[in-house]
This record gives sequence, structure tokens and C-alpha cells, in this order.
Amino acid sequence: MAYNEERIKVPRFNEESGFYTTKKRSRIMSRIKGKNSKPEMIFRKALWAKGVRYRVNNKNLPGKPDITIKKYKLAIFIDGEFWHGYNWDERKETIKSNRGFWIPKIERNIQRDKEVNQQLAQMGFTVLRFWQREVKTDLKKCINDVMVYLQTGSLDW
Repeated sequence: MAYNEERIKVPRFNEESGFYTTKKRSRIMSRIKGKNSKPEMIFRKALWAKGVRYRVNNKNLPGKPDITIKKYKLAIFIDGEFWHGYNWDERKETIKSNRGFWIPKIERNIQRDKEVNQQLAQMGFTVLRFWQREVKTDLKKCINDVMVYLQTGSLDW
């Protein structure tokens, strides 16, 4: 089954497209991590402590999952709330500047996440996605969800 929603077009973020940025904003944005974020590191450390061995950012899989447990065909993503559209219907109303860029950008990220989930499922992988806030506030539950899956092979919790 192919993912067949029309791909959302994200405008280029540059002055020619009408988007203006400051040097300060550029510096702030350049410091945003794409991998090895604090929540990811905390999550990985807790998994390792439970004796679970994994691979990080596997380039051979769609979406380069943050954590892959090949033996169980499990792909785990730890998603940032802003970038992946946590509570998106409410949050998109709060975006005040450069809405013409940010709304399509985040909606495309949400769409890409669905495409990646589907591609991984077609390869026989189970996908778990956790919000960074979940990892920060309830790490125990997140790790428990993974451990239950590893022990039972199902997501019936």
C-alpha cells in the first residue's frame, strides 16, 4: 500500500521568497540539534542500562530512526514537539511570524513522518514514536513500552 497524499510544498526560506531573518535568529537556528539531543541521550542511556543493545541513526532505513533494534525489527523515533507538530491543530494558530514558511514546513514534516512509518512497516519494522516531552517527564513509561514490546512482540498496552 503506497502513501499517496499529495506532497506538501515548502517555500524556500530566503529573502527572495519574502522571508527575512536576522543574524541572531540564524545563530539560534544553527544550534538546533538533529541528532544526539538530550532526550535521545537520556533514552539511549536508560535502554542500555536495561541491557538493550541498539544502533543509532541507521542510514540504511527510511527516516534514519534515532534508535534501531534490528533483532526485533523495531525503529524508535524521539520527536521534537515543534518540528514534528505536537498538538498541531492548536499550535499552528500560535505561530506569529513567517507563517507562510513554518506552517507548510511542519505539515510537510508530519507528512514525511507518516511516509516513513509506512515504509518501515512495509519492511516489517514496528515503529515507536515518543515526544521529547514524554521522555523528559516519564522516561520510565517510555522505556517500559519498549521493554514490553521486546518481551511480547506486540504493542497491546
